[in-house]
Amino acid sequence: MYGALGGVDQSPGGGNGATLPCENRPSMPEAEPTKLPDTAPDPDTPTRELVLGGLSGGGGVPAARSDLRHFLPGLEPERHVTDWGRSELVEGLVDRTVYDFLYHYWFRVEVEGIENVPAEGAALLVSNHAGALPPDGIMIAKAIREEHRHPRPLHMIVDSPLKGLPGLGMLIAKVGGVPAHPANLHRLLFDERQLALVFPEGRRGPEKPLKDRYRLRRFGEGSFVEAAMRARAPIVPVAVLGTEEAQPTFAHVSLLRRLTGLPRIPVTPTFPLLGPLGLMLYLPAKVRIRFLEPVPTDRLGDEAWNDPAQIQTLAGDIRALIQENLLELVGGRSSVWLG
Repeated sequence: MYGALGGVDQSPGGGNGATLPCENRPSMPEAEPTKLPDTAPDPDTPTRELVLGGLSGGGGVPAARSDLRHFLPGLEPERHVTDWGRSELVEGLVDRTVYDFLYHYWFRVEVEGIENVPAEGAALLVSNHAGALPPDGIMIAKAIREEHRHPRPLHMIVDSPLKGLPGLGMLIAKVGGVPAHPANLHRLLFDERQLALVFPEGRRGPEKPLKDRYRLRRFGEGSFVEAAMRARAPIVPVAVLGTEEAQPTFAHVSLLRRLTGLPRIPVTPTFPLLGPLGLMLYLPAKVRIRFLEPVPTDRLGDEAWNDPAQIQTLAGDIRALIQENLLELVGGRSSVWLG
């Protein structure tokens, strides 16, 4: 007797205990090979019918891969996501809501020297960075989208620990954040010829107390200069005024930082008074962004990146240039809130 899988039951006592001789066993009918149609399927035929038709032997053929795109699950059926995880859908939504409000109505951003940002090719923007949760990067990116004659996407190089924050890390990648690593910066500038933004002060900038505002910290080892040299990309210094008063840091809670593993737990006018939401709230300080003239790196000679002294010198010069313009902007404003 045939078992469930179509084989012969040869177990002792299987069925009635008897087995059929080979010559008396019933033969299985041979399956006819599936015949493909002589012509291509009608392009108006729904994809589901094409797939099911091929599986059921009804003469259909499996649909082309492009025809199955709308069967993919997820929030973004068109999959407009870059290799860096940047999402056109999410970034556009955040830009039209949060960024628009902050840029035009809350910070009332004024921009100078936007023409110094190259319209094409690689360029490295270098800016000061301060505030408990600094808004300077997103305001610089918004300024390029709003004010530049040829708007371009800006990739913000962010400190790696921020990528691990629940929710925030995912959102940072969706809106253009890239983990801080020399290989990532080299790929953006050298291979993809993109605009990138770095904050050489690193964590030291946002950790500054209010009494030290607009006093730039050391620019590290100058790795951003080396990356620009290797890509022969110009460096565009950027001075941002107002973000340090938008979310000033009074102190840091070291115990909570050690318990949570977060980069920093600042005390601000709204945190911890308003709970976690307080970290996302800004004071309505007037923000001004000044893009300075590009500093070329393609005239420094062959393999200039192998000269640590030259790298440190150029990094120091760029830091001094930003510091000078920051002090000029501070001295020229009459009010933190009105500009």
